[in-house]
Amino acid sequence: MELSEALKKLNDLEAKEFAYNHALGILSYDGETSAPKGGAEPRGRTMGILSGEVYKLSTGEEAMRILDALREHMDELSEGDRRRVELREKSMRELRAIPQEEYTGYQELLNEVSAVWHEAKVKSDYPMFEPYLGKIIDANRRFAGLVAPDMDPYNYCLDQYEEGLTKERCDEFFGELRREIVPLLERVKAAPQIETGFLSVDFPLEDQRKLSNRLMERIGIDRRYCGIGEVEHPFTTNFTKWDVRITTNYDTRNFLSSLYSVVHEGGHALYELGGEDRDMYTSLCGGISMGVHESQSRFYENVIGRSREFIKLIYPDLVLLCPALGEHTPEELYRAANVAAPSLIRTEADELTYSLHIMVRYEMEKAMIEGGVKTGELPDMWNALYKEYLGVDVPDARRGILQDSHWSGGGIGYFPSYALGSAYGAQLLAKMRESVDIYGAIAAGDLSPVNGWLREHIWKYGRLKKPTELMEAAFGGPFDPHYYTDYLQRKFTEVYGLDKC
Repeated sequence: MELSEALKKLNDLEAKEFAYNHALGILSYDGETSAPKGGAEPRGRTMGILSGEVYKLSTGEEAMRILDALREHMDELSEGDRRRVELREKSMRELRAIPQEEYTGYQELLNEVSAVWHEAKVKSDYPMFEPYLGKIIDANRRFAGLVAPDMDPYNYCLDQYEEGLTKERCDEFFGELRREIVPLLERVKAAPQIETGFLSVDFPLEDQRKLSNRLMERIGIDRRYCGIGEVEHPFTTNFTKWDVRITTNYDTRNFLSSLYSVVHEGGHALYELGGEDRDMYTSLCGGISMGVHESQSRFYENVIGRSREFIKLIYPDLVLLCPALGEHTPEELYRAANVAAPSLIRTEADELTYSLHIMVRYEMEKAMIEGGVKTGELPDMWNALYKEYLGVDVPDARRGILQDSHWSGGGIGYFPSYALGSAYGAQLLAKMRESVDIYGAIAAGDLSPVNGWLREHIWKYGRLKKPTELMEAAFGGPFDPHYYTDYLQRKFTEVYGLDKC
C-alpha cells in the first residue's frame, strides 16, 4: 500500500471512529443530564451496539493493514502522523487483548451502573450499589490481566489515565504531600479562624445560573462552542473541539459550590477548545491525560478562581445577583473562599486539604484492585481512612463512599490525577510568571495573556506529546512537587497570618 493511500485510509478510519464515539458521547451526556431514568436499558443496548462497531473498526483486518503499511514508511511520516501510529498501536494492542463481547458488555454495564449509582446516592444505600461496583472491579482486574499480564494490575489502571504513572511514583508523591500538608493544616487549625457564615446566604437558583454564564465569559470561554448543564456530580464532556459541555450542581445555600465547579470545569473546557483545528477527527484531538487535564481545571479553580484579584473582579457580579453579599467586602469574601478545614465532601474541599481526600481514594483503589478488601468492607475502610487522614466521622454512605461518580463510570485509577494535576498547576504558575503578569491580567478582567500562554505550551499540542514530555517542556525542567507544597505554604501562611502567630 502506498503511503498516500495508507494516510487517506487512516484519515477515513479515524473519521468513522470519531462519528461513532461522537454518538456514544451524546448518548452518555444525555443519560447523565436530561434523559428519563426509565430509558437506561434501551440506551445501554444502543451504546453496546455502537461500542461493538467501534471495536470492530479499531481492531479489524483493515485497521491492521493500514497500520502495517504506515509502519513501513515511518521515516517518511510527519511528527503528527508518527504519533498517530504510536497511539493506534497502543490502542489496538489493548483492545485486541479484550474479547469483543467483554468490551461491549462492559460499556453496557457502565450505562446501567450510572443510573443505579444516582439512585443509591440519593437513598444513601451502598448495598444497592455494591454488586455493580464488584463487577466493575472484576472487569478492571480482568482487563489488566489480558492487556498487560506482566504489569501490576493497579499500575495498569493508573496508566489508563496518566501514561507512565505507577504506585511507586504515587507513594512517593503522596508521602511528600502528607509531610508538608499535615503540619501546615495543624498550624491553620490553631490560628484565629475566618468568618464564613455569610456564605450560606440564600442565592436563588436562577441567579446562580446567570452567574455561571458570567463566569464562563470571565475566564474566556467562547459560548458558541461550550454549553452548560446541571447534574448530580459535575463533569465536562468534549464531543469535538467545537462542542464542549460543562456541567454543575446548584445549592441555593452554598453558591461557592457551583461557582468553583463552573470555573473548574471551565478549565477542562478551555483545554479542549484550545486544540488545533487540523487535529479534528484524528486521534491527536483532545487532552493527552487526566493529570494534564486536571492541571488546567485545578489551575483555573484555585490559582485563578480563588485569587484575591478574581474575587475582586467578580464581586460586582455577585452583589448584583445577590445584594446581601454587598454587606461584606471583597477581602472578606476572598478569605472566606480560602478557608482550610477538614471536611467530608471532596468536591467541596478546600485547596489545602483536597489532596488528603485523594489519598483516601488512592488507598481504596489499591485495595480494591489488589483484592485486599471485599466490596462489603469498603464503606468501613472509607470511614476509617477519613477518620485517620482528615479526622472527620462519616455519617452516611451518601456523604461517604457514594459521593463520587468515578467508580460507577469505571474510573478506577483516575483519582490520583487530581492531586498530580494540582501539583502540575503550581509548577506551571511558577513558569508562567516568568513572562506573564498573571494577577495583573486577572485584575484587568482580561485572561487572554494567561490563556494564550497555556494554549502555546499545553492546549495546542492535543495528544501529540506524551504527558511527561509535554509537562517537562512547559515547566522547562522535570516535575518537582515542592512547587506545589511551597505554593500551599505561602498561600495559607498569608491567608491565616501564620507568620504573625
